[in-house]
Amino acid sequence: MHIQPLEALLQRGVDNAVLRFTLGSHYLKMNDAGTAIAHLQRCLQWSPDYSAAWKLLGKAHALNGHTEAAQDAWTQGMAVAERKGDHQARKEMQVFLRRLQRTDQPLSPSTS
Repeated sequence: MHIQPLEALLQRGVDNAVLRFTLGSHYLKMNDAGTAIAHLQRCLQWSPDYSAAWKLLGKAHALNGHTEAAQDAWTQGMAVAERKGDHQARKEMQVFLRRLQRTDQPLSPSTS
């Protein structure tokens, strides 16, 4: 899927968590961490219990070299995932957090 139709929706006034998550995900895949962060943060304003958004927000911060922000996002995301019973997302964020703490190196956007 191309990003232009998604951006066009946003320009027409359509704004919701799913659209922002999708945009954030696409920008992260394009290595545009700053734009991904902006969309994912907006997604989480709409839906603070969106586990997958917390996971991608942490990845975007890590890609941008913001280790502390990545840790914060994954820590919050793990709490959300735990509350929701989203065990897979919690485990993934735990792995990302451990890797980041162990290597103190940013993750690539394709790391899943």
